[in-house]
Amino acid sequence: MPSILIVEDNEMNRDMLSRRLKRKGFDISVAVDGQQGVVMASHSKPDLILMDMSLPIKDGWTATRELKEKAGTRDIKIIALTAHAMEGDRQRALGAGCDDYDTKPIDLKRLLGKIEALL
Repeated sequence: MPSILIVEDNEMNRDMLSRRLKRKGFDISVAVDGQQGVVMASHSKPDLILMDMSLPIKDGWTATRELKEKAGTRDIKIIALTAHAMEGDRQRALGAGCDDYDTKPIDLKRLLGKIEALL
């Protein structure tokens, strides 16, 4: 089963996403900030990362750039998750190295389509 690392500082979002994705058959791990997300991704090499962009310690933009610069993690697919749905945010996420972009609140059906397309 594919593994997904959820990097999200909001506990309600983490719990909701992890429960729903586990029910869909994914192996889920969770990080609560960008720094922890980079460390966990480097060690566990998930198939995909759901990266909140507004994170403490190290934001999602920086964490994504670091992961995409490292040989061991550059091929991990990353979907940016953000409440920022402003003009240019999608391009900024893709420019940081994200493979796709989705907005909060999460539409699970839409997100699952993006996850399946990348895996």
